[in-house]
Amino acid sequence: MPRAPRLHLQGCVLPAGDRRDLWVVDGVVRTEPVADADTLATGVWVMPGLVDAHCHVGLEMSGAVPDEVAEQHALAERAAGALLLRDAGSPADTRWIDDRDDLPHLIRAGRHIARPKRYLRNYADEVEPDELVAAVERQAARGDGWVKIVGDWIDRAVGDLTPLWPTEVAAAAISRAHELGARVTAHVFGEQAVAELVAAGIDGIEHGTGLTDPVIEAMAERQVALVPTMVQLENFESIAASAEEKFPAYAAHLRSLYAGRLEVFARAYEAGVPIYAGTDAGGYLPHGLVGTEMAALAGFTSAEYALGAGSWRARDWLGRPAELSEGAPADLVVFDADPRTDLAVLQHPSHVVLRGRLVD
Repeated sequence: MPRAPRLHLQGCVLPAGDRRDLWVVDGVVRTEPVADADTLATGVWVMPGLVDAHCHVGLEMSGAVPDEVAEQHALAERAAGALLLRDAGSPADTRWIDDRDDLPHLIRAGRHIARPKRYLRNYADEVEPDELVAAVERQAARGDGWVKIVGDWIDRAVGDLTPLWPTEVAAAAISRAHELGARVTAHVFGEQAVAELVAAGIDGIEHGTGLTDPVIEAMAERQVALVPTMVQLENFESIAASAEEKFPAYAAHLRSLYAGRLEVFARAYEAGVPIYAGTDAGGYLPHGLVGTEMAALAGFTSAEYALGAGSWRARDWLGRPAELSEGAPADLVVFDADPRTDLAVLQHPSHVVLRGRLVD
């Protein structure tokens, strides 16, 4: 492959907000002048690459998709400036993406783990409770330091959300994941499962509409991460409407969770629960919505917090360099206007640089 061009940028560099020059050489950031660099832009705003901390590359409504479709998922994320993705469960084998320098960095959680007939068809490694620890071992081997379990789903015999796992089983599975060096996160909508999983030692909560004050307090104390997937929660009404005739209690529960979501998440933010941007793209949503998700987070946090939640703080949480300092990987996004004062600009990056290469 030919050598990447040397690039020069001048502008306001976030998160510090100082105006300075950056150079990109051999895939890394340089802070001293570099000869023969091509000036890409001046008077701009530069951020570390955006992060979609909850998406599903290679997954659509019917399950796993061919590699060429998964490639389009990754390219859509890249076009939106999302250069680091946490894949929160996918049945597709996407290891080939690691060999592509033109596609975002991908951190996998293996396949969802759920009970039979208690989640979406063709998505999960489906096991009974006595097999959960073994399933965690399998998915930890498939993932990149994360395991994803389904914490609650509709129980048709009950007609509402109920937890999938007995508390002692969940605790044993989480403990085993930790022994293997993996963190565990869970899909959770309702109140009971999230309380049980946080008490069991889980590391992250996806969606989290059922958080109560005691659970929020425990999450803040242990710094359990919350990825609320705001754009996905907009589907609660359509889910409720489709279930209302057969499962009216479930439909009412979903509507109640949706109605209280902003108040719940605001309390979590104020308590100090770490919150990150994730779209839940894949399955039922298109990829490339991270800018929309970050703007939604600002509705109950602040613009600065939302920017960090989808960039530097999320990168640090996922173990990646968080700032565009000397020698840092040159994964960055450029904007023509200040995203701190207008989050809408996040949806229209002017330039995207991945591994030191301009990939607009």
